[in-house]
Amino acid sequence: MQGLPERVVGHSLIEWSLLFGFIVFLGWSAITIVNTASEYYLRHALKGSEDSMLSRKILTQVRLLRRTVVFGLGFLTLAAILMTIPAVRQYGVSLFASAGVAGLAVGLAARPVLSNLIAGVQLAVTQPVRLGDEVLVEGEFGTVEEIQTTYVVIRLWDLRRMVVPLSYFMEKPFQNWTRQTTSIIGAVHWYLDYATPVEAVRARFMELLKESKLWNGDVAALQVTDTKEGTVEVRGLMSAASSGAAFDLRCEVREKLIAWLQETYPHALPRGRIEVENFPASLRADVTRRHH
Repeated sequence: MQGLPERVVGHSLIEWSLLFGFIVFLGWSAITIVNTASEYYLRHALKGSEDSMLSRKILTQVRLLRRTVVFGLGFLTLAAILMTIPAVRQYGVSLFASAGVAGLAVGLAARPVLSNLIAGVQLAVTQPVRLGDEVLVEGEFGTVEEIQTTYVVIRLWDLRRMVVPLSYFMEKPFQNWTRQTTSIIGAVHWYLDYATPVEAVRARFMELLKESKLWNGDVAALQVTDTKEGTVEVRGLMSAASSGAAFDLRCEVREKLIAWLQETYPHALPRGRIEVENFPASLRADVTRRHH
């Protein structure tokens, strides 16, 4: 501002300071209103709620939308502040006017961030995954622990954490074990001898389920699902209230049924058979004599 009177320079500086403060105040107020309104809504929406699925749905939706709106407000506030500085505004205009390649590079560099922000809005609306959901991603099973603006944190069964980009859940297939309900069906396979009394095994299987506190009483079935050269495949289906309970129930039933077979029907366990034809009479007589 060389050559301008000091009074004019002072007035310009005061005007810019007031405009700068007003923009900051406006942006801060908008972000505060969004945060306060979302917390107020969550407090009243989740108050006394006993439906865990509905609570997780509301929590995921509100938090994701709030983060997206806050990010947008912050971006707009910063852009408005920069536009009040003549040097920066002129530099930006000249940059986008004369350097299209640079603008393209910036756009490509920002693509992952923008795609994750868009995916965040889509996820908040459609909700293929929510906080607390049990999912199978890239062959790893875990629970959704955090949903941030650009990534999701999954707590794996062995307490490791898997960090997945938010856009992954909108672009690639994954398994959600608690999408509609937390209950789940587990399966156990036994490979038994052809001489196994299937009806007796089925009756014992039902007894074990009724004795267990982990079975929720919805699904119970035992069937011969395959036959192999030396064994038959017996599959037991059982349901539980959650994936963790289903895993423990499967282990419990598997162990107890094997112990019962060992004690009651040991011949039902897999055995190898050898059939010898044209056995020499002399050897047969020798075996018989030794046996007696």
